[in-house]
Amino acid sequence: MNLHTIDTGLFKLDGGAMFGVVPKMIWNRNQPADENNMCTWAMRCLLVEEGNRLILIDTGIGDKQDEKFFSYYYLHGNDSLEKSLNAKGFSKADITDVFLTHLHFDHAGGAAQWNKDRTGFECSFPNAKYWTNEAHWNHAIKPNVREKASFLKDNLLPIQESGQLNFLKEGESLMPGFDTWFVNGHTEQMMLPKIKMGDKTLVYMADLIPSRFHVQSNYVMGYDIRPLDTMRERDQFHQEAIDNNYVMFFEHDPSVECGTVQMTERGARLGETFSLADLGK
Repeated sequence: MNLHTIDTGLFKLDGGAMFGVVPKMIWNRNQPADENNMCTWAMRCLLVEEGNRLILIDTGIGDKQDEKFFSYYYLHGNDSLEKSLNAKGFSKADITDVFLTHLHFDHAGGAAQWNKDRTGFECSFPNAKYWTNEAHWNHAIKPNVREKASFLKDNLLPIQESGQLNFLKEGESLMPGFDTWFVNGHTEQMMLPKIKMGDKTLVYMADLIPSRFHVQSNYVMGYDIRPLDTMRERDQFHQEAIDNNYVMFFEHDPSVECGTVQMTERGARLGETFSLADLGK
């Protein structure tokens, strides 16, 4: 099995929204905000190469929304989904599976693109099965008022209309060595991949622990629909991570790809940090 980091670009989100009730005087030391209180975050996807399967986990924000939409998020950097795939020697047509942890626009925006005539949208990966779960899909198609702006039908309906939509059940494996864990604090039934790599397990953290700054259980985003569940799910994960030699893969950390958890007198904290390329060394 080979794993590849797929960087899809950087964007900005409000620091208060990302750190919740943690005071700015604390989080700003680690992740400084600009004059608009916005902080830079990555949209880091993962490509899993195993046998004849090429599995892309999440797709970034995409490029099909209008200028007004993108003006809210200050997209920057030199990376894009297609450019990063090409740099690894792959094209969109090579992808066999697209695993979507959840369907918020910064995770599923790249799942669909303009068609050739720019008259509508189509799946970005024509030969892939798209994986979510039925409960989350239904939640995204008929969202609550709080999350409505995060679920864009232009990202979702092309998957359904193409016939490429598939559902995983809770606890079901996508393939041997690729298990899933469902969590409910951030949104309904977000799926986290657990990928076995020799004596280690890499967990793609999505928005349960979006960055190294969020390892502490009380650093809960304002976006989470059930903050106390997020804290409980993190506590559960921390113990499992320590007991089972888990490595975290951070989707949104601006500079750190991977890290471990250590237990201290003050609770769970970030341990070692390293790049994905260093994982097998």
